Amino acid sequence: MKKVNLLILDDKAENIISLEALLADIDNVNIISTTDPNEALKLCWKNDISIALVDVQMPDINGFEFVSLLKANPKTSHIIAIMVTAISKEDKYLIKGLQSGAVDYLYKPLNPEITIAKVNAFIKQVEIQEEIIHKNAELEQSKIALIQANREAEHARKSKEIFLANMSHEIRTPINGIMGIMHMLKNSPLNEEQMDWVKRLDTASNSLLMIINDILDISKIDSGMLKIEFENFNLKDLVHETANIFRLKAESKGLEFDITFDDSLPKIVRFDSLRLQQILTNFISNALKFTDDGSIEFSVNTISHNNNKHTIAFAVKDTGIGIRAESVEKIFQEFEQGDDRITKKFGGTGLGLAIVKRLAKLLDGEVKAESNYGQGSVFTFIVEMEEVIAEKLDEKKENLQYTQLPKLSNLNTLVAEDNDLNSFMLAHMLRKWECNVTIVKNGRLALEALESNDYDLILMDTHMPIMSGFEAITEIRNSLNPKLSNIPIITISASVMEHEQKAAFEVGADDVIGKPFNPLELYNKIVKACKLQIINS
Repeated sequence: MKKVNLLILDDKAENIISLEALLADIDNVNIISTTDPNEALKLCWKNDISIALVDVQMPDINGFEFVSLLKANPKTSHIIAIMVTAISKEDKYLIKGLQSGAVDYLYKPLNPEITIAKVNAFIKQVEIQEEIIHKNAELEQSKIALIQANREAEHARKSKEIFLANMSHEIRTPINGIMGIMHMLKNSPLNEEQMDWVKRLDTASNSLLMIINDILDISKIDSGMLKIEFENFNLKDLVHETANIFRLKAESKGLEFDITFDDSLPKIVRFDSLRLQQILTNFISNALKFTDDGSIEFSVNTISHNNNKHTIAFAVKDTGIGIRAESVEKIFQEFEQGDDRITKKFGGTGLGLAIVKRLAKLLDGEVKAESNYGQGSVFTFIVEMEEVIAEKLDEKKENLQYTQLPKLSNLNTLVAEDNDLNSFMLAHMLRKWECNVTIVKNGRLALEALESNDYDLILMDTHMPIMSGFEAITEIRNSLNPKLSNIPIITISASVMEHEQKAAFEVGADDVIGKPFNPLELYNKIVKACKLQIINS
């Protein structure tokens, strides 16, 4: 620790020598002395003086005036001033010294023990103050470093979000075209072999879409933006629907695929059906991926219930390759597999179970994994669900092909889309619904088309060159022509980021549909936006 600088100011040299000798044995102090008050002021300005022992009676500048000058200067106001005096101990002198800024008095002749004790006490005070200053400086540096780290983390988060949004757009746009063409092919005359090809292409497209959704879900969970939405649904129906997605693949691998239900299960529950289905889909998909022989058992059982609260276990058991005991926890980490060789042999991003683990936590549930290496695994999701009593759900509408939907009566539609495959697919569907279709490749061309023609509806892609969909919508809504400013607009976005969909409504879109979309969903949004009365034939 650096030494404390102590100034002795006395107009008599013999007093200074005496005081220096008295303080010589005090550790950690560096004594500086002078008989000249003006020289003393210079020493205080130039040196880091912490304590000053000041004689009261001096010619030219007395001790009271000297201390007042110290305290008036911001550079020296911190110095602890102690008066050293041989004059009377009357209160008026004590008060005068304290008013000038001194903190204590030493009286001549000096008592060695008292003098040393007081100086030691003030040295300790200086050391404590310096330690506080040092700690405050460290805290300030830590604060600055933390702020910088937070800025960098926020920048990284935004960069990640922008990257994921761009990647989502770039991947979803071609997937939308591919899946749209598949819908078209399903509604065209195909032989049995060709229909099989289309089904395989459909499976591959959905697998690719699942991967991009997994990546986006991880990002949403990390940023706290993933929303849990509860609804009433038939539990057994959802389980069957989920299982049926994989039944064909199980049969193609020669696997038995059985579903069992506990008799005490509630019929209708209130829960997030989408996230439940996402968890179960991951369980079954993994079981199918890693099982080549034997069976997959999907069971749903009530563990306990209290009034309308049911604790339910969803378990998927397989006879697949199993997982080594030391790797069971590892499989729930992002981008991890139980064994590096698994990725090479079976593929996969290593995101599915990481998402399951996080979704389970968001749903106040628990995920368990048990496995015997080489014999199979059991994955279980345990969660509490609310039973809904005497609730009648809306009957599901028949899932019509888009070519079977009622016509839209020559609806004049402007499509602004820069991707040729997507615009081709959109135009085909709209014309099947007897819409008149005009296609442009950017927002600027859409505005030009609106100047020369009347339209009943605009389908606007959000990301386009020259002028984006958002910019074009803003100009349309700001038009002084009420017919133009009120035209129904549906944005078609490859981004599933909530902030972008929200931005579409903020600029004036009537509705938003994400790529890839189901033709039936697009049809229903058009009917709603245009306020059409549809009569089924």
